[in-house]
Amino acid sequence: MMKQLLFYTALFLCFISDAQTLMNRDSLLKLLPTVKEDSAGVEFYINLGQQYESNEPELAKYYYKKAGDISEKINYKAGVVRYIFNYTFVLNLQARYDSGLVLNQQSVAIARTLKDPVLLGKALFNTGTSYRQLARYEEAAKYYEEGRKLFADIGDSFLSAQGGDILQLMYFNIEDYDKAIEYGEAAVKYLRTVDEPVWLGTALNNLGLSYIKKRMFNKAEQVYQETVKIGERINHVEMQASAMVNLADVHLQKGEYEKLKPFFEKAIVLNKQIQSDDGLAISYRGMAVYHFFRKEFDIAKDYALQSYIITDTNNLVTEKQQTMQTLSSIYFALHDTKTGYDYLRAADVLADSILSDKIRKNALDLEAKYQSEQKELRIQKLESDKQIQQLTIDRKNTLNYILIGSAAALLIISLLSYRNYKHKQNLQLRRINELETEKQLAATEAVLKGEEQERTRLAKDLHDGLGGMLSGIKYSMNTMKGNLIMTPDNAQAFERSMDMLDSSIKEMRRVAHNLMPEALVKFGLDTALKDFCNDIHQSGALNVTYQSVGLQGKEPDQTTAITIFRIVQELLNNTLKHAAAKNAIVQLNRTDDQLSVTVEDDGKGFNTDVLQQSGGIGWSNIQNRVEFMKGTLDVQSAEGKGTSVHIEINL
Repeated sequence: MMKQLLFYTALFLCFISDAQTLMNRDSLLKLLPTVKEDSAGVEFYINLGQQYESNEPELAKYYYKKAGDISEKINYKAGVVRYIFNYTFVLNLQARYDSGLVLNQQSVAIARTLKDPVLLGKALFNTGTSYRQLARYEEAAKYYEEGRKLFADIGDSFLSAQGGDILQLMYFNIEDYDKAIEYGEAAVKYLRTVDEPVWLGTALNNLGLSYIKKRMFNKAEQVYQETVKIGERINHVEMQASAMVNLADVHLQKGEYEKLKPFFEKAIVLNKQIQSDDGLAISYRGMAVYHFFRKEFDIAKDYALQSYIITDTNNLVTEKQQTMQTLSSIYFALHDTKTGYDYLRAADVLADSILSDKIRKNALDLEAKYQSEQKELRIQKLESDKQIQQLTIDRKNTLNYILIGSAAALLIISLLSYRNYKHKQNLQLRRINELETEKQLAATEAVLKGEEQERTRLAKDLHDGLGGMLSGIKYSMNTMKGNLIMTPDNAQAFERSMDMLDSSIKEMRRVAHNLMPEALVKFGLDTALKDFCNDIHQSGALNVTYQSVGLQGKEPDQTTAITIFRIVQELLNNTLKHAAAKNAIVQLNRTDDQLSVTVEDDGKGFNTDVLQQSGGIGWSNIQNRVEFMKGTLDVQSAEGKGTSVHIEINL
């Protein structure tokens, strides 16, 4: 089952684009201020863009667009066509096939006016590739055949080899793998004789897809290893990423699960570099499969969820459906059957939706084909009654097929609609549960805010009210001391009273400080926690070490800061009361969007199972505060081995 969760990824370099000219980027950038708005400037920006297309695609698109703008401005039509060739090459890498099709159709229209068969042939092949990537194979075949005829007429062997590589993918898509291998091997044979590493790597990578389908795994592994070497030699990241995923798939098909990890890890790094969403989603899902077979289900879940987020964000429906199936298997393995069934049902619904779209598309294609046939029949002159009769019968049969197909499609769509309706009901129930949870969180937030407000009020009352009164009493007693004549015993009793009054003032200030630390309000969380830990350390009750990373200049908001301070305060109080510890460590680590808190001690530890039945107010407050911030809480402890509490909060 898990083998079906991976998709083959082809290196779709199938645009007949300009040959990439590898140059020194720094040298080109130095010339940038001198570029003029003429045909040479167009050539410069295209060359500059080619240096970035495999590593920084957005920057490559920017320079290609500059070339297109200049070409439009000076009415340089060949420049416009070349801009489209290169720009759509990057769109293709980013799986933006609809946008590429629109631009490629424009390039064909412009190229037909230029009387340049090579330029027109390239535009035709590019457009055919856009149709093929959108699974519109009949339109693709029409453009490919016209382009191939042009290349044959001018006798260009290199363009013919490029066409052979494209045709091998065409036959791969329609599952004629023998034909695909025939075209692919012929293309590779010629490309080995010329210095065109990009096209050779492309043809090898695509040839490997057909080898896998024919279970010729040794040949597939050989061509992918050669593809990786070519990609590394010319620094072509997209080529390396594709070959890495396909090498992993070879081992997966052979059942060599232990060999998957290095390929998918490398593929993740490479796909991040080129910002390939579908490649990154496949690579993360591959890592999930690897850890699944190693029974490391929690790690597998993390990778699968990363894949799901990418597919959901970028509407990669096919990859999303595969990833949801993977998540379903993982949750079942974790014995979380509810979540497993949720993902399984969602995957089934999405699969039905994909099937429904295909059915609707096929129905529309049948209708368009029927209308086209009808139009041809009307313009033809029938020579005999027999021909008329036969054509009428054929027409009726075609109509019957369409009606039967439409009825079947309607029935399937109705069934899918019913399933979608039931699925929406389930989603509504889940939404109700989410709203109830949000309501509980809102109530918790109100309680916590009320608690902090009351702490603040009490702290001010103690400091400004009782503190002022005690200070006044001390001042009055000091004044009295100078005006009274006391016996030695009375003087000693008076001094004890003054000491007790000083102790009371210090204790009142300590209580007020704990209720609302002044450092927290004035200087932020980092300083407040440092002072709090130092106070405990200096008291001698516990040796506390405080460490923070990434908080300089990135203090969290006050609500979050107060909540975290209270959590750390409660955890250290628990350590002082119950742990019999000598040392404790408090660590805060902030990244861009996450804050982690760790409190550890070397105390006597405890059995963490008791936390499930614990009714203590302190521990309950910690849990409520973590839930309020939608964080995660992990407690690791054992008797005699100390305690470690780790909290992660998304900011």
